[in-house]
Amino acid sequence: MADNKKRVLVLFAHPSQRRSEVNSPLFKVAQSVEGVTTVDLYGEYPDYHINIDLEQKRLLEHDVVIFQFPLYWYSTPSILKEWQDLVLEYGFAYGSDGIALCGKQFLCAITAGGMEGAYKADGFNQFKIRDLLSPLEQMANLTGMKYLAPFALFGSRTAIEDNKVDRHVAAYELLLKAFVDGNVDLDAAASREKITVATIGHVLKEGES
Repeated sequence: MADNKKRVLVLFAHPSQRRSEVNSPLFKVAQSVEGVTTVDLYGEYPDYHINIDLEQKRLLEHDVVIFQFPLYWYSTPSILKEWQDLVLEYGFAYGSDGIALCGKQFLCAITAGGMEGAYKADGFNQFKIRDLLSPLEQMANLTGMKYLAPFALFGSRTAIEDNKVDRHVAAYELLLKAFVDGNVDLDAAASREKITVATIGHVLKEGES
């Protein structure tokens, strides 16, 4: 891979993949993108015995870290919390000597069952989607990573009926390729509340979309 290419790590967490109508095709397209390393955390660690050394090595080898998951109770599936608790150790990811992740880019690729309008202060869920993910934003801040707005699909329960899946998968592929090629406008991506199919063009450098 050319020196100017970025190395992207997708950590995928879905505890019930056989029932997944959106995340499974998203992960499948991620697996097809050159320059992207994909890890199925539930597939690799069904007993939750996470290989800390291996996961830290993966982090060191990549420039962009993506958590891909369905939003469960306004948070991540449990294995991602376990992964953070074990892998992001003091002295590695944070603390005076914990600089391993400094300068990397981080974002979440999420699916949410609620409709987009539900995720606002006066909506059903009372918070914006970025606000609900604030613990992950602070994790990125503490570890020195640049936090980017989540790439989100809303209304995932009816995504097939609403013909959303193919467009979202195509947009995810475009975003991943843009990360590999260094064609994401990081300041634009960091400043937004969320990135969707409708707004992805605003975070890609000219010519990428």
